[in-house]
Amino acid sequence: MTLGILTAMQSEHDLLASLLDNKHTQQINNFSYLHGTMGTHEVILLQCGIGKVNATIGTVELIKNYAPSCIVSTGVAGGIDACLSVMDVVVSEQTVYHDVWCGPGTIYGEASGYPLYFESDKRFSSLIPERADIKRGLICSGDKFIASLEEVQTIQKAFPQVLAVDMESATIAQVCYLRKIPVLVMR
Repeated sequence: MTLGILTAMQSEHDLLASLLDNKHTQQINNFSYLHGTMGTHEVILLQCGIGKVNATIGTVELIKNYAPSCIVSTGVAGGIDACLSVMDVVVSEQTVYHDVWCGPGTIYGEASGYPLYFESDKRFSSLIPERADIKRGLICSGDKFIASLEEVQTIQKAFPQVLAVDMESATIAQVCYLRKIPVLVMR
């Protein structure tokens, strides 16, 4: 199985790169793909950059160039729910945009013509162990670093079940939804 793994930042990329065996890089256009193995699986690791546009482009290019069996979105996120401690992992059951509204006739968070929530693949998420430091639930994405209590409260009002926020996962999940590729989001 070939896994495509996307990170936004260099520090996230470097941590994952250290876990790979048989590494080599391939440059295609403006992206540097790190190929490696993890157990019996081929891994293509891509640092796409921060934000929805970078994540969209990176996801499309990764799929176009390598046709992975699954896409994994991983990296840091801001914990919103009080159940989380620093360094906990959130395995997303769903992702949604916290900064999208397409006008009357749509629901806040919904990219018009798409489902409100993008589902993570249950087969892959079931492989993540049940532990106290791993929580499962909703991750909200938007092109803004959330840094104030007012911003947190606005997101919680729209999505009371939210556990964490990031800047890439919903758009990665939307591309995978379009391409019918399983996605797993872990932050």
